[in-house]
Amino acid sequence: MEFTTTFWILAAFGSLFVGMSKGGLPIVALLAVPMLSFVMPPAAAAGLLLPVYIISDVYGVWLYRREYSARNLNILIPAAAIGILFGYLTVAVVPGDAVKLAVALVGFYYLADKMRRRRNPHLPPRPADVPRGLFWGALAGFTSYISHAGGPPFQAYTLPQKLPKMVFAGTATILFAIINLMKVPPYVLNDQITWHSLSATAWLAPAAIFGAWAGYRLTEILPEKIFFAFVETALFLISLKLLFDVVF
Repeated sequence: MEFTTTFWILAAFGSLFVGMSKGGLPIVALLAVPMLSFVMPPAAAAGLLLPVYIISDVYGVWLYRREYSARNLNILIPAAAIGILFGYLTVAVVPGDAVKLAVALVGFYYLADKMRRRRNPHLPPRPADVPRGLFWGALAGFTSYISHAGGPPFQAYTLPQKLPKMVFAGTATILFAIINLMKVPPYVLNDQITWHSLSATAWLAPAAIFGAWAGYRLTEILPEKIFFAFVETALFLISLKLLFDVVF
């Protein structure tokens, strides 16, 4: 495809959001592929952004190298690998609207569960258990493979654990850094990453790195209640947007 002015504007903002997700605001990355879908097919947009994700992953993992939940990573990484394999095998036959609907429903499921827990404030945090981790981790790997939309399943599993905000952000950053590396071979095999798309990565990398720094600073500065309120509000708005796309 031709790289037009509109493409560069949308790609720059998409890369900024990708970087901010690696800095600790994982939900904002969901905006990147839908934005670029205005000027290119969603699968091509996902392929274009994957190298940008990986570049910002390096910085994000360094930022959170001491703040993460090893228990969650041990459960979620193998589960995500299963989801990625399923995504690779079905990407040609699964309708894009079906993936959007699944991501939206996961977001609404988490928010409904959150409201239930607010009405029952004495409910204890949920532990990081294997059965739920395998389900949500596989779903995160699958939706991440299709459109870099693994955030809502990850949050549905981890937010009820009531992790400290920096541990939550660090676990998300490290998990999706590993997921993105696992996606490279199937993306190449499916021609979602090409030399042509890689030529844009060098120009988009600075926006992603700046976004990672800005996201980390915001995560550090925001009080914990405001941080999670922001995550939940963004999750609601994105789930609503995805549902709107499917219906209309």
